[in-house]
Amino acid sequence: MAEAERIIGTPDTPDAAGDGQERPDAEQERKQVQAPERPRGKRRVAVLFAVALFAYLLDLGSKMLVVAKLEHHEPIEIIGDWLRFAAIRNAGAAFGFGEAFTIIFTVIAAAVIVVIARLARKLHSLPWAIALGLLLGGALGNLTDRIFRAPGVFEGAVVDFIAPKHFAVFNLADSAIVCGGILIVILSFRGLDPDGTVHKD
Repeated sequence: MAEAERIIGTPDTPDAAGDGQERPDAEQERKQVQAPERPRGKRRVAVLFAVALFAYLLDLGSKMLVVAKLEHHEPIEIIGDWLRFAAIRNAGAAFGFGEAFTIIFTVIAAAVIVVIARLARKLHSLPWAIALGLLLGGALGNLTDRIFRAPGVFEGAVVDFIAPKHFAVFNLADSAIVCGGILIVILSFRGLDPDGTVHKD
């Protein structure tokens, strides 16, 4: 009789739907849905350094040409008064700001390079590789000026030559830094991390 009651009654094994407890497999599925996508693909270190090298060489070559052909000469008008090439020496940061803090900006540029090099170890995102490559190339370009140009090591003035009307004079390294920074902001808003993780929330 007792055996018949046990068969008809509640079974010995608890039912996940009846006792209010979540089944292990259902809990695992829920975690997988909430978890961000894991990094995919290979590391993008080569892309980072390729972009950085291209930006650096382009900046270095343009500065050498400006110093050789344009410095101590009249500005060259590209689009009337709206855009000119005019060689100047800038002891400050990008776009001529903070000329009294040349050494500080040199240290900051060196720190940025170190941080980017550390991020490269876990870099799997192609857009991040391009953005960091632009930052690295631009930082190296201006750091080269600060180390090797007058008036002295770590105090050198950066060569600027792109002069839009009603705007500060800048160079290709500044442009690379700004473009890389804008791209990083966009990637951050889209939830993409350097390791390729995507946060859909």
